[in-house]
Amino acid sequence: MAKVSIIGATGNVGTFSAHTISEIPHVSEILLYGRKGREDLLNGIKQDLNDSFAACGNQLHLTWTTDIEDIRGSDVIVCTAGLPRRPGQSRLDLALGNARIVAQTAEDVGRIAPDSVILMVTNPVDVMTSVAMKYSGMEAQQVFGLGTHLDSMRLKSLIASYFKVHVSEVHTRIIGEHGDSMVPLWSATTIGGIQISNLPAFSRLPVQEMFEAVRSSGETIIKNKGSTVYGPGEAIATLVRTVLANENRILTVSSFIRSEVHDIGNVCIGVPARINRSGVFPVPIKIDEEEVVQFRNSVEKIRENTERVLALLECS
Repeated sequence: MAKVSIIGATGNVGTFSAHTISEIPHVSEILLYGRKGREDLLNGIKQDLNDSFAACGNQLHLTWTTDIEDIRGSDVIVCTAGLPRRPGQSRLDLALGNARIVAQTAEDVGRIAPDSVILMVTNPVDVMTSVAMKYSGMEAQQVFGLGTHLDSMRLKSLIASYFKVHVSEVHTRIIGEHGDSMVPLWSATTIGGIQISNLPAFSRLPVQEMFEAVRSSGETIIKNKGSTVYGPGEAIATLVRTVLANENRILTVSSFIRSEVHDIGNVCIGVPARINRSGVFPVPIKIDEEEVVQFRNSVEKIRENTERVLALLECS
């Protein structure tokens, strides 16, 4: 049985993640961590969640704290701490402010819970994953980000709806930045095990329109309701379960790549990775030539922003 700590538990995503993670059978304890001055809110969240546990017969142990030392013994640490993205604001605009928060958090995790696995949710998630990896001092496989996992699920849902099939019949991926330069892998998309380009209906598929819907999904939700909560919360729980159950599933997350994708790498970015109790392990893949070009551009964008943020952190 495992302990999961949620850093930034007073935010919308952190709070809902506690609820979704509580449904994972491998989890025996959830720790909600928030900054000092948020004690009443943390206690209220705990009480509300405990009521939901009582209603469904969940015996999970739930605690809250403002003392970072209490994360000791965590198996997985979910980091949602940071400033939320405002309407019209890009993920990269958030970078430096959130990097300061993540750097300190990662240092603490590396000192207090060095054997844990860190799941980074804070945006811009690819850059923040690199910051967490550097400042925690932990091995690359121990630190990964939500990345393009949710984006891939959004595309999967749209494709299933278009072809009128169950979502489980669709396998597709979006790699690269969790942001504007993300890359859909149509070359790796199948329906019922059949390459999508071999289906006659593919010629009528509104590929660009569908991709734009995925790319702007987060911004649209933020504009309409203020924040994205349910999608990220469920995606986080999926990844936590995959780690704790040692499932060895291949999901598309932000992880440190070296040469797995056409020898492009040395950065944290969304790629297919095998995930288990030890962490994440990027899977070597080959993709279409046009996708390689797009992915290379995405990597260079993230690398440039990562280097800039890390340099500014060192100066501050």
